[in-house]
Amino acid sequence: MTSAAATAPIEPSAADMRLVIGASSLGTVFEWYDFFIYGTLATIIGKTFVPSDNELVRQLVVWAGFAVGFGFRPLGAVLFGYLGDRLGRKYTFLVTVTLMGIATAAVGLIPSAESIGLLAPALVIFLRVLQGLALGGEYGGAAIYVSEHSPPGKRGFYTGFIQASVVGGFVLSLAVVLGCKALMTPEVWQAWGWRVPFLMSLALLAVSLWMRLKLSESPVFTAMKEAGEIAHNPFVESFTYPGNKRRILIALFGVGAGLTVIWYTAMFYTLSFLTVQMRVEETRAQLICAAASLVGLVFFVGSGALSDRIGRKIPIVWGYAATLLLLFPCFWTIGWALVPAQEAAAAGARIVPDASATAIVLGALLVLSALSGATYGPVAALLCEMFPARIRYSSMSIPYHIGTGYFGGFLPLIATAIVARTGDPYSGLWYAWTVTLVALVVAAWGLKGGAPQDFADDAA
Repeated sequence: MTSAAATAPIEPSAADMRLVIGASSLGTVFEWYDFFIYGTLATIIGKTFVPSDNELVRQLVVWAGFAVGFGFRPLGAVLFGYLGDRLGRKYTFLVTVTLMGIATAAVGLIPSAESIGLLAPALVIFLRVLQGLALGGEYGGAAIYVSEHSPPGKRGFYTGFIQASVVGGFVLSLAVVLGCKALMTPEVWQAWGWRVPFLMSLALLAVSLWMRLKLSESPVFTAMKEAGEIAHNPFVESFTYPGNKRRILIALFGVGAGLTVIWYTAMFYTLSFLTVQMRVEETRAQLICAAASLVGLVFFVGSGALSDRIGRKIPIVWGYAATLLLLFPCFWTIGWALVPAQEAAAAGARIVPDASATAIVLGALLVLSALSGATYGPVAALLCEMFPARIRYSSMSIPYHIGTGYFGGFLPLIATAIVARTGDPYSGLWYAWTVTLVALVVAAWGLKGGAPQDFADDAA
């Protein structure tokens, strides 16, 4: 049975809660910055590290490297989930953020393919593997840490900041890139300046460690440790605990897979769509995506707070349904808004949308951000409530990172390959649409409705 000590509501002071949310969220922002800076600089990474003159080949190789990092997230979830359930939440996510920071900075030190040939992309992929391992442990640790400090009535709201931190990492990556480009000449940026955002990871790591070292261990884990209820083998127990296999499958296909294809379509694929398919000038596309993402942060926290009142299931299921209806129309709207600029530009030239076209594109991106916020905002609280505290780190991290790592991490690669095969710039969206449909069916069937509740042993 799950002990009362492990599931009792925690009522920390307001000051303690601010430190918990601030340190956990900021560390998560930095860690996702490290992971996303690769995707933000995908074009220049391809030119530097991939020995090919074909833009499509470079793009496919870069997105394959992006996918490799995601492919190793489940292994990181197993490894760090085990450590988090055995040794504690705090020290585990100190290790993950350190590994991520060092691996990211190292990318900025790799010589170009022109200098070392195929060793360059090989080193990049190796460091992406390390990043994937680190990220597999980071999310679960931060989400659980905040959740286990939160009173039930505010758990969705407080953990919504962790969800928003993922977007914050993406926004920070864009902001740093745009800031560096503004301070450098184009020649300096292309020659070596693009490496600065990677090297900045060391400074972000120092700040993150300084903040997280101030934190104490999760009160739920402390209570379990004092009661002698720590799991002996969290990985094995995650698949033998009564009812947990069913919960893991629901978390994988009904939560992780669905939310992540919407998120990566709303954030990453839109940037690629604008710069590659729509031929928008790169800096302008980055500014548009950064603005939409920054404004869209409110949807993630707001949806988490809403789920405290109406339950976790409703915003997720309705968000999936709305995505199925609005995904293609949002991208068609973007394409329609950019047609005049494309027609006015010379063949093959990059376009700069006017104010009205930019406003329309921003509006479409905000709709996508709202859909992502609805399906992502409540998820940290939901997953923490789905699983028993003694194996929570492992049980929620494994399905979450399989879902996000494989269904979401491979989205840019799969969508780009579909577009390359069909020649239709919108055809890549069918991948996200199909996965969302599956997630809707599983979530509608498997997620519990009603008011949010702590895990109970009789939960199905």
